[in-house]
Amino acid sequence: MTPTAAKLLIVDDESAQMRALCDTLSVEGYATRGFSSARDALKAIRPGQFDLLLTDLMMPEMDGITLINAAREIDETLGAIVMTGHGTIDTAVQAMQRGALDYILKPFKLNVILPVISRALDVQRLRRENAELQERERRRSEELAAAYQDLESFSYSISHDLRAPLRTIDSFAQILKEDFAEQLGEEGDRLIGVIRTGSQKMDQLIVGLLEFSRIGRQPLDLDRIDMTALADAAAAEVQSLYTGPCPVIEIAELPVILGDAIIMRQVWCNLIGNALKYSAKRPQPRIKISGRIEGGEAIYQVDDNGAGFDMRYADKLFGVFQRLHRAEEFNGTGVGLAIVHRIIARHGGRIWAQGTPDAGASFQFALPFAAKPS
Repeated sequence: MTPTAAKLLIVDDESAQMRALCDTLSVEGYATRGFSSARDALKAIRPGQFDLLLTDLMMPEMDGITLINAAREIDETLGAIVMTGHGTIDTAVQAMQRGALDYILKPFKLNVILPVISRALDVQRLRRENAELQERERRRSEELAAAYQDLESFSYSISHDLRAPLRTIDSFAQILKEDFAEQLGEEGDRLIGVIRTGSQKMDQLIVGLLEFSRIGRQPLDLDRIDMTALADAAAAEVQSLYTGPCPVIEIAELPVILGDAIIMRQVWCNLIGNALKYSAKRPQPRIKISGRIEGGEAIYQVDDNGAGFDMRYADKLFGVFQRLHRAEEFNGTGVGLAIVHRIIARHGGRIWAQGTPDAGASFQFALPFAAKPS
């Protein structure tokens, strides 16, 4: 804050001294306004009108501490300096303990006053900037809360208002297929299958989108995670739903990390599930899961011998509804890896992948390392 921008309110019941101080500080480039009555000065205060209040400590109708407190009721960011004689320094210190920024001894010396005012204005500027930041943060929090409520309503609407018609379409299509098969014929039966497949696919996309949204809002419950046991449990869960050739899954000892085990399990289920899905056309799918500590991070790796992918399109891997293979080749919604990416990011980590068409893929993710407890 430059001196020419600083507005000073000067209050001293000794009128001659108050006018002299106003004139002196005006010459130094400050905008001054003086009062010999504390009550009149208080009436002149408006929020943001003055940068600094200079008040005499001992005045007949209202002492300086009372004036400062009353002024702060009007403008809570107003800075204050008390002016006092040598005999009341202890009282001036008490005023500072109650919120005054500094004090000035009478009789005034310009080379003493100016540095005190400059320091007080610097502190005052920081106070006001901090108050503005807090106000912005408060407004931002309110906006986020409103947006969160809108998102909750939107998710509810998607879950109920959109999925219900899809389930109705699928149910009536099934009734048509079962009760009117002869009338429909082969072509009609095929078209019913297209309708049912489309409605079920749309329902899967909605469920995936809701899950992606939920992962971004759900608070994390952090604890130490035995990643070896978690990956092993996820592999067993995924294999129970897998119908392809018998796979070989190797899980090495993995570093322990601090994270949310419930949603971290989804990471392993998605990555291992993807590896199985894209390796299912091999005579024997092979998946290798390993981990290491590197540069303060725990890095985990899932390798497979599946279909792989073209690295030119690797940036699309973790986008919502982005797929690098045709739906006819491999089923899926294109949401799984986006969910994985979001979970890893919420844990302060990162994820990347490497692949070669028809030569397998390697997915790696890094998380802040937590030393394994003894």
